[in-house]
Amino acid sequence: MYNTAKKQVWYGELRTSRGNTIVVHDNQLPEASPGRIYLYNTERKAIVEYVEDIVKVNLYDLDEGAVKAAEAQFGGAWKAARADFMEKHQARINLSNVKESAPARKSKVEVEPEEETVGSGGDEDFGDDWGDDFDD
Repeated sequence: MYNTAKKQVWYGELRTSRGNTIVVHDNQLPEASPGRIYLYNTERKAIVEYVEDIVKVNLYDLDEGAVKAAEAQFGGAWKAARADFMEKHQARINLSNVKESAPARKSKVEVEPEEETVGSGGDEDFGDDWGDDFDD
C-alpha cells in the first residue's frame, strides 16, 4: 500500500482489471476536490483526478530498482505534465481572486441631441397622404 507522507514525489503502480500502470503522486500539487486525489498516469500522459477511496486500495509501492527505472523512463514527461498542470491551475487561482465588484466606470461624455425639423421626412410628414388614391 502506498504512503506518500514520506516523499514529495511518489512513484507507484496502479493495479486495475485493465492492467497495471505506473503513476506518480506529488504532495506539492494543489489539493483535488474533497475525496479525490491527483495522480500522473503514465499511460495517459496526464494528471488525472481519481476518487481516493477507490484508487487508494489499488496503489502499490515499487521496489528501488523499479522506482529508478520509472523515474528514468517517465520523469521528463511527468515534469512537463506537472508544469502544464500548475500553469493551468495557477490561472484558475488568479481568476478566483478577482474582486467581486466591477471596476468603476469611466464617465461618458454627454452629447447634446440634434434638433429635429418639421417636414424633413420624419414621421410627421405621413399625416394626410394615406387616404388620397387608395381603394379600400
